[in-house]
Order: sequence, then structure tokens, then C-alpha cells
Amino acid sequence: MADSQAPKANILWAGKNRADTPAFVPDLKQRDYQVTVVSTGKAARQKVPKIKPDILIIDAASMRTTGTRICKSIQSKDPDLPIILINSANYIPTNNVVADVQLILPFTIRKLENRIIPLIPGDGEEVIEAGPIHLDIDRQTVRCQDNEEHITPRMVELLKMLMEKAGGMVEREVLFSKVWQTDYTEDTRSLDVHINWLRKAIEKDPNNPELIITIRGKGYKLDI
Repeated sequence: MADSQAPKANILWAGKNRADTPAFVPDLKQRDYQVTVVSTGKAARQKVPKIKPDILIIDAASMRTTGTRICKSIQSKDPDLPIILINSANYIPTNNVVADVQLILPFTIRKLENRIIPLIPGDGEEVIEAGPIHLDIDRQTVRCQDNEEHITPRMVELLKMLMEKAGGMVEREVLFSKVWQTDYTEDTRSLDVHINWLRKAIEKDPNNPELIITIRGKGYKLDI
């Protein structure tokens, strides 16, 4: 992470480093999150008032526990702190856990980040809106249909172009040329793939899109 770039969020991670559980912390740091790691629930309780994290992630699976007691202990003192609880199939709480998000292994870093993003306070500096779509360019997130997803830089640029021309068609060649930064527009199949990914992020039914409309043989239109 470049020194000039602010972290996306300040995360406190409570968990042990074990060979049989995924090591998500290095991936989060590579994705520009600031992550402080402690190995016990007690250490997490002591650390929260010192670093004031945006989000607490309890890797209960790595600690061979359900995490219920840790969650309740921390929320009794910091009820507004968002908590993500990671469990394994062998240690699933039998009662209602008060964590904001509960994830059961196995899952990917992308799924974890998609659960982190809605818990991050505030928006980035560059945000645009069109109809029900809220695009945060700085955070590379799109919010629509009560769902928020982290999307790739090319998906951000594609959606931005469609939002800026909302109601009108944007030609395939124009989209591909600008987003892929190339003058070669004979093969634009990767554009269709990225459009499909965008539809999965914002449409109620990606197979029957109502927002991103295909103008056959010409381009795409954001219909809002």
C-alpha cells in the first residue's frame, strides 16, 4: 500500500495463525486495509478502546470456539462496533449470535470483502448516483437493490460511463476503447463478460436485466 493512500478501513482481527484455516490477513493488507492482529478475545477487548477500529473480525474458527462469548463481551462495552464472526462447521453457535455478519468456512477473500464493505463508515470523495444506483468510485463499490458490492476498476469505469449517459445508448466500441484503453475494437467479448458481472452486482434478476439493457449489435443503455 502506498504511503499516500489512506486505508479503506481500520480492522481489528482476532484469531490465531493456523495451517488449517485461511490466512485472510495478508490479502486484506494487499487490498489496502489496515489490519491489527491479536490472538485472543481478551486481547481484542483490550485493543478496541486503544485503536478504535472501524470493524472487528473474530476468527473463531482459528481459536476452536464459537465466538459467542467474545461477541457478547465486546458488544456489552462497544455496542456500535460492527463485528464479523468467522466460524467453522465444527464450531457453529447454537444460539443467536449478536455479530453483524456471520460467515462459515470455506469462503473466498472476495466474499469476505463484500461483507466488510457495507460496514465501512462513510463514502469516498467521488460518488455518483443515477436512479437507484449509487457508485462510490473511490471505494470501488456499487449499491443498488439494497445490496452493496465491491467491483473491479474496469467495472467501475463501465458503470460510470453508462450512468453519465443514463437513458441513452453507449456504443460497444466506445465503451471498449475507453475502458480497455485501446484502439483495437474487433474483439469485444471481454466487454460482454464485464457487463454480465455488473448485472450480477445491480440487477434483481441478472438473467432478465431491467437496468443495463443490450441494444443488439450496437451497445448498451442504462435504463432508469
